[in-house]
Amino acid sequence: MKLAFDNDLYLKLQSENIMKRVSQFSGKLYIEFGGKLFDDYHASRVLPGFLPDSKLRMLLTIKDKVEVVIVINAYDIQANKVRGDLNITYDKDVIRLIDAFRESGLFVGSVCVNRYQDFPSVVSFINKLNNMGVKTYKAYDIPNYPHDIDMIMSDEGFGKNEYIETSREVVVVTAPGPGSGKLSICLSQLYNEYKRGICAGYAKYETFPIWNIALKDPVNQAYEAATADLADVNMIDPYHLEAYGKTTVNYNRDVEAFPVLKQMFTAIYGSCPYKSPTDMGVNMAGFAIVDHNVSDKASNDEIIRRFLNTKVALRNGRATEEALDKISMLMRGLDLSLNDRPVYKASHDKEELSGTPSMALQLENGEIVDAKTSSSLTAPAALLLNALKKLAGIPDDVYLLSPSVIEPISKMKINDLGNHNPRLHADEALIALTISAQNDNNAKKALAKLSELKHTQAHSTVILSEVDAKIFSKLKVDLTTDPEVYAHRLYVK
Repeated sequence: MKLAFDNDLYLKLQSENIMKRVSQFSGKLYIEFGGKLFDDYHASRVLPGFLPDSKLRMLLTIKDKVEVVIVINAYDIQANKVRGDLNITYDKDVIRLIDAFRESGLFVGSVCVNRYQDFPSVVSFINKLNNMGVKTYKAYDIPNYPHDIDMIMSDEGFGKNEYIETSREVVVVTAPGPGSGKLSICLSQLYNEYKRGICAGYAKYETFPIWNIALKDPVNQAYEAATADLADVNMIDPYHLEAYGKTTVNYNRDVEAFPVLKQMFTAIYGSCPYKSPTDMGVNMAGFAIVDHNVSDKASNDEIIRRFLNTKVALRNGRATEEALDKISMLMRGLDLSLNDRPVYKASHDKEELSGTPSMALQLENGEIVDAKTSSSLTAPAALLLNALKKLAGIPDDVYLLSPSVIEPISKMKINDLGNHNPRLHADEALIALTISAQNDNNAKKALAKLSELKHTQAHSTVILSEVDAKIFSKLKVDLTTDPEVYAHRLYVK
């Protein structure tokens, strides 16, 4: 893989900059962490070389001073919003995050349910956390937020929110995904800390948009595609331009909220230490990009993936036409088409030849492998076997799974398990391959290449079953599909 990003340089610059910001404030610092803290796969896709756990590595250097607060939006719980890269709902991801932070050695102090409403699913979630021994707090909708500053900075605004009790000097505020309300919770805590005589500070650690590259750089455009459902817009920071005469990139929600933060700091300190939303940030990612051609290509690929995934989400009622239209507009602006994703064209070519749902996968060396649905294997199962054969240097005409292995499994599925589909799914094919590897050298050689599928690209001409999709996710294959279902069925298991 060609690298666009120097991760070691990034960690050095980032650690230095955050410690500088911590020393700027006395008492307590709230750091809003945007993006994913330890599994930022979006960043690793658009900036090849960026390690998904970079933020975590930096925090672990000061872990004794750090406390984590996780924020989740009540409306995301109610809507069963799904984290696309892991295919789990936001409420489940909160619990996963707590475990992951604790296993890493970070202290999770509490969870805050933002924009609280007493939806049954929200009440159930809070009860579940309380039964697990996790402290929970509620924050509420504020009319005309963030514009009515007088209302926001009152007992009916931030003062109505439950005060989150924290015990360490650096409070990391994070969330399972965008739109959770991390900034509003940080601001609420500053207000409520001030009422209790504590002068706390605030900083923002958000990888995207990257403030010191161009507004229309594909990396920043990919961020807009990733947040199309939130209607986020990258924009020139007008406050920074006015204060310094320099053009920097921020996004609309931070620009809109800046007057609130500025007024709060003025009330606490007598003046605001920040002249712009850009000043609030501590992100140094732009200084670690070492090959813009590679990051441009990776970001363009990400925008196409987002478009395809949003089409599927729209079909399943999890996205809007507006979100799809926005990504389509971004594609037009960058002169991108679906055929710029090689596996999209290859899978459709295969389907046209075979007359059956097909898939294609592009290895990291650029080679493309394809597969069709057969009487014994689903296209995902066949594709994985074909890809492993290619990686292991096994000829195409060699079967990794003999009919004598597949046939009894298919019979069991129909006769004993009551399935209607005798074909092996991806997980079943891999289990069968593992068993065959005990006595078959080719199967053993192929199985040894399984880890090399990580970060490859794949596309299917139909939506995959849940079991097949999970296998590709676990293998870290970047998968897209058409918004069509197999045999035109409405229900996909």
